[in-house]
Order: sequence, then C-alpha cells, then structure tokens
Amino acid sequence: MTEKLINEELQIQMVSWRRDLHKHAESGFLEMRTASLVAGRLSRLGYPLKMAEEVMKADQRMGMPSQEILAAHYKWAEANGADLEWLPNFKDGMTGIVAVLETGRPGPTLAYRFDMDALDIQEEMAEGHIPFDQGFQSVNADKMHACAHDGHTSIGLGFAETLMSNKEKLAGTIKLIFQPAEEGTRGAKSMVAAGVVDDVDVFIAMHLGTGVPTGEFVAGNAGFLATTKLDVVFKGVASHAGGKPEEGRNALMAASSAILGLNGIPRHSAGASRINVGVLNAGSGRNIIPATAQMKIETRGETSEINDYIRTQAFAVLEGAAAMYGVEVSTDVVGEAKSSIPSKELVETLHSIAQSSPFFTKTIDWSTDSAGSEDATYYMEHVKAHGGLATYCIVGSDLAAGHHNERFDFDEASMLSAVDVLYRSALKISKA
Repeated sequence: MTEKLINEELQIQMVSWRRDLHKHAESGFLEMRTASLVAGRLSRLGYPLKMAEEVMKADQRMGMPSQEILAAHYKWAEANGADLEWLPNFKDGMTGIVAVLETGRPGPTLAYRFDMDALDIQEEMAEGHIPFDQGFQSVNADKMHACAHDGHTSIGLGFAETLMSNKEKLAGTIKLIFQPAEEGTRGAKSMVAAGVVDDVDVFIAMHLGTGVPTGEFVAGNAGFLATTKLDVVFKGVASHAGGKPEEGRNALMAASSAILGLNGIPRHSAGASRINVGVLNAGSGRNIIPATAQMKIETRGETSEINDYIRTQAFAVLEGAAAMYGVEVSTDVVGEAKSSIPSKELVETLHSIAQSSPFFTKTIDWSTDSAGSEDATYYMEHVKAHGGLATYCIVGSDLAAGHHNERFDFDEASMLSAVDVLYRSALKISKA
C-alpha cells in the first residue's frame, strides 16, 4: 500500500505501546493509566476527545470495584507513568474514551471498538514466557493482559495514527471507541447507554487470536453466547454446631442445594445453554453453622432468549434454596452481554477487503465456532436496530497459551495486520 505509516516503523511503535501496557496491566474500570496515555496520544494526533461521563452512564456499569480500590489505584497510576494532564478525567472508574475524526467530506459514520482492560490473573513468572524473559511482565499482582487487550489498545492507537495521516483519502466520520471492562462483559452497556453509537452507520469490533492462526482473517464471528454474570450472597444465622444446631440457619447448605438445582435446570431445545458456579466461599470453622455463603455464577445461551430462560430459572432456584433453609439471598448482576449475528452485507464487504491485504494468506467470511461471550454485542445490536451494519472480526495470531491463561502471549506481528485491514475497511466503506 502507498498509505502512510503502515510499515515497520509503526510496528515497532505498537510493540513498544503493547509492552508498556502489558507491564502495567489494569483490570476493568481501573484502566486509569492506560486511558490517560491513550487520551494523550490521541490528543497529540489532533483528535477531539469525549471521555468519562460524556461517553459512559455511571449507573449502567456492572461489577464495579469499591471506592477504596478505585482511590488506591488512582494513586498507583499517578506514581507509575500515567499522563498527569489527562489522568484526572478517569478517576472513579469512568475510563471510556471516544475519539472522532471528521473528514469534512460527506459519507457514513463508522465506529471501531478497542477494549483496554486486563484480567485478574497472576502472570507466569518463569523462563520460557516471553514477557518474563524480556522484562515486560505485569508489575501488578493478580493482574495480567491474558486476552490481548494490550494489543487491541495498541492497534487502536496505530489505526488512529494511520487514519489521521491519510485523512484526505477518507470521507464521512470515524469514531474510535476505547472501552473499559470488556472482561466480565461489564463496560459496553454503559457506553451504548450514553449514546456513543446512536449515529453510527457501520460498527466493527475485532479480536486477536481466539484460535485463528497468524495470517488468517475471519470477517464475521457469529459464535458469541449471550451471558449473565451473577454474584450471590446467602445470609443465615451462625450457631454452635454441637450445642445449639437448631438455632442456626445454614447458608452453606442453602448454597450447596442451589448448586445442585442450578445444574439441574433443563436445557433449552432451541439452542446451546450453559450454567456454571465458578466460586463458592462459605463457613469459618468446623463447629460453627455457616452464616454466610458467597457464589459466583454465570449463565449463557446461544441466543439472548435462551440466556434469559436460564437466568430466570437460576433466580427461581436461588430463591427456592434460600426458602428451604430459612436464609436470605441477594443476587447482583455484575456483567451481561447479548447474542448478535453480524450483518451479512458487511461481512461480505470485509471479507473482500481482507482478501486484498498482503498480510493474510487465508480469509474466511463466517465462523460459528463458540468464542465465549463479548459485550461488543451491545453496540452491534444497537447499531443494527437503528438500520446500520455491524460485525465482529478476528485477526489471526499465534498464541503461546490459550486466552485467560497465565502463560498467554500473542504474535506481535499480527498487530500490523490488524491496522492494515481496519484501514482498508475505513477507506472502502467511508466512500461507499
């Protein structure tokens, strides 16, 4: 391509950004350092920015860290290389950013989503793990970029630089959405509620890897399951297990019965359904009737309707188990995503665009392989409901270990491939 900046120099810059972000991993709604650096870079490129309350509805965020955690992390970001000019915009977990490129020529409004958050995982600290070997392993205990979002953020910045340098070749309006808290499907809902895609004609989200090797590209992933993430607390009454067991109300027994009931929910004939209890914490001693029990649950469905069915059944099981043991139960929805099928017309267009890229040896139009869940579906469904087109594409990248694994790492060369195909899409679609 003759376009400026899609070259080795940009690749070197993106690797540098990615490794800095990887070293300073920040999980959902704590991306304060990350967001400040992104905002600073975008501003220096000439992008007008909307941030925080302008692009997020605070009451639509799910699974928020406590105020104590937010305040402590803000101080950490101040002391660890944040852009201090921009950092104050992102306190209290309002870490979303939207950059807008107005070309001055008539055309559609395009939007691209890039997620920024890390996972609550302790990174492998051993030889053979490239981030450890080369000194960019996470400095934050139990926080790691184990799903390539450090790469996605760096791709977003590289894409932003390429767009601005080739602005005269583009038409319409292009929005770059830098989103917090994709993990746990917690962040997109608040940005959609704030209206960031209300005027969008074409929406594209992308992901590195997900089982697709370097050199391959998938234009439309239709395998995402709708999901709901639940935090559950059973509250009973403690009592001496030997002296006065009848005075206790056993929260652990209620939770245990609930687990059996949850796994006994009939599956749905219309498609795949899932439920999992991933965490159960209860009790304080062998001679004490447990007064509290905490559970972390997720439901999933091939469609939003199937997930709603599993979720409704789950609430009934939880309430029934609480009633059976005379305890109270509270349930908090801490994450949620819809199902969404990419727009056929956009998938075909993006497939054709990727075939023209020298970075890909194989391009695929559709994939229905299950890829877990993704809150990019909130944008997709909103844009489609308003007459627009939307898709979720996969840029192949060889992985050292699977996503959400402590030894996860990806092929950094795939970042330039991503910028190339995204730029080609902007060039083609903005003038369509």
